[in-house]
Amino acid sequence: MSLIGKKAPEFSAPAVVNGGEIVENFSLEQYKGKKVIFFFYPLDFTFVCPTEIIAFQDAIAEFEKRNTVVVGCSIDSQFSHWAWLNTPQDKGGIQGVKYPLVADLDKTISMNFDVLGGEYFIDEDGKWSFEGGAVAYRGLFLIDEEGVVQHALVNNLGLGRNVKEALRLVDALTHLQKYGEVCPANWEEGEEALKPTFEGVAEYLGKHKH
Repeated sequence: MSLIGKKAPEFSAPAVVNGGEIVENFSLEQYKGKKVIFFFYPLDFTFVCPTEIIAFQDAIAEFEKRNTVVVGCSIDSQFSHWAWLNTPQDKGGIQGVKYPLVADLDKTISMNFDVLGGEYFIDEDGKWSFEGGAVAYRGLFLIDEEGVVQHALVNNLGLGRNVKEALRLVDALTHLQKYGEVCPANWEEGEEALKPTFEGVAEYLGKHKH
């Protein structure tokens, strides 16, 4: 399933916001008019996950300058999130992270975004079973101001993501929205983009011969 160009799946779920406040009915709908980086990670109290979560917090001011909010999600409960958020970083925690962490304990959000590991099966007796690790892969979705998914990236469990690349994609989407110009390979803010025509491509490539 590809969500690109479609409305992001809606949900209402518990979350921890501001580093320690539990809210019961958190939704991305509150961010209409802003871009959203919505990312999944496998589990609290693990190893690659805190490096990513803290890296997003370290860059939060850059996202805010771009009218973009960051929201994380895993299959843990809001109480697990709260405990991890209140554990010092030198003790394996993520204390200091302020953006929301959503609890997907029943795994429906992960399923709807198609990032849940493992699969459901029905046996000959009509009974459901699940095979595989029922945790979310490292999915990342860039959602625009209208709630439409513009970018999706899914990594396997051991592969951490690049926060600078997430920022670059926010910049690219903003440039496209503002100027109608498409962003070529390795484009970064401040560099030349190109008009979405054959002539525009030819002109760009002519200027950037290797």
